[in-house]
Amino acid sequence: MDKLLVSACLLGTPCRYDGKSKPIAGMERLRERYELVPVCPECAGGLPTPRMPSERCGDRVIMRGGADVTAQYQRGAQYALELCRKEGCAAALLKERSPSCGSGEIYDGTFTHTLIPGNGVTAELLKKNGIKVCGESELGKL
Repeated sequence: MDKLLVSACLLGTPCRYDGKSKPIAGMERLRERYELVPVCPECAGGLPTPRMPSERCGDRVIMRGGADVTAQYQRGAQYALELCRKEGCAAALLKERSPSCGSGEIYDGTFTHTLIPGNGVTAELLKKNGIKVCGESELGKL
């Protein structure tokens, strides 16, 4: 059975910035096709749950309030890539619009809910290393 890296919050783990999860419908179908490998890059990078929300500002990740958490996001992204390699995951299902996991569209760094084209730190690193990345609205592509 192939393995699929999945954002832990999509599997029901309360690891998001607000201390909640975002479970999605369709996981049972995925479990029939894949062995699911959960990851929360933000937690793996050393950030607590709950935490202040963060957004990408160019190459940096900034928390509301101004703290630069780029290093934690980079550590978490590296952990996710190493986990993909260790587990043999060729694809990942990641939380959309996240500064870590967003693929194709992320918030613009102004904390005004404005979306721009772009990728989260983890999604960007995985893509650069040949891992197929999908958001939860693209579940059908898997």
